[in-house]
Amino acid sequence: MVERKVVSIVGAGNVGEHVASLLLLKGLVDVRLFDIPRQTEDKVFEPVKGKALDMKQMVAAMDIDSKVDGFTVSPEGEGYEPIVNSDIVVITAGFPRRPGMSREDLLETNVKILSTIISKVRHYSPDAILIVVTNPVDIMTYAAYRLSGFPQNRVIGMAGVLDSARFKTFIAEELRVSPKDIHAYVIGGHGDEMVPLISMSNVGGIPLKDLIPKDRLHELIERTRFGGGEIVNLMGTSAYYAPAAAVVDMVEALVTNSRRILPCSVYLDGEAGEYYGVKGFCVGVPVKLGSDGVEEIIKVPMIEEERQMWERSVESVKKSIEVAEVFLGG
Repeated sequence: MVERKVVSIVGAGNVGEHVASLLLLKGLVDVRLFDIPRQTEDKVFEPVKGKALDMKQMVAAMDIDSKVDGFTVSPEGEGYEPIVNSDIVVITAGFPRRPGMSREDLLETNVKILSTIISKVRHYSPDAILIVVTNPVDIMTYAAYRLSGFPQNRVIGMAGVLDSARFKTFIAEELRVSPKDIHAYVIGGHGDEMVPLISMSNVGGIPLKDLIPKDRLHELIERTRFGGGEIVNLMGTSAYYAPAAAVVDMVEALVTNSRRILPCSVYLDGEAGEYYGVKGFCVGVPVKLGSDGVEEIIKVPMIEEERQMWERSVESVKKSIEVAEVFLGG
């Protein structure tokens, strides 16, 4: 019998359930899903168990041996025992921003949710690698790092993989080429201040700036920066297919020890922090991912224009981190 790594996913909403199904279809890992129940006036539903059962039948129909189970947990942290000995824990759980809610209110709420989850992961799976998806992802990744006490190589935020995929999509459509031949990184904070590295981007080895006029390239960059908002405006909810695929990309790199270089939100300090002008918080940079998590932080060269954009992005993340410190007891 094949011994598979165990990936636990906390939060079985749109992103979490799609991460689970994509991982199962690859047949690489066994999956455990965790989420809270849903209650109506006269009935308590356990959707996480229903989704897991549905996926079990899906993999059976496709002759895939991966296992999946769903577990209902309480907001207070009861029911997390089955997360024990997980190799990777993906955290998508969080509270969406509601009308009238300030960013500070949202941050406080999601830090509380994260704190409960992290305490259980730390107790039951102290050697796990954490992948944080909950927004605002750079701040939540930093919170997970602080709350877990895990070494920085084992706390990773999903950000730049998604942003880079969006950028590649728009470039591929513009040039009518395969995304496979496009190499483009997006780094910095996962938000409006993200930084596409145009100086390093190429299509089949040809510099991107030689293929797309500057004005048009600027339009593609802006569309990338607001790519999440475009999807929200079209379907009334945030994206989940592409974010889930981005998480799976990261999980596959970790499980197969492929040492892929992917842009992720990680804690920066020391020599890498000095190079990027960041000391003691999380932001998106290219990293080498292997079986131990982040094996190396890649120091990418930037032209002056990119460096200025980078500094603005870092400053934006830093201000949000300062707000989060209040809720983390910093």
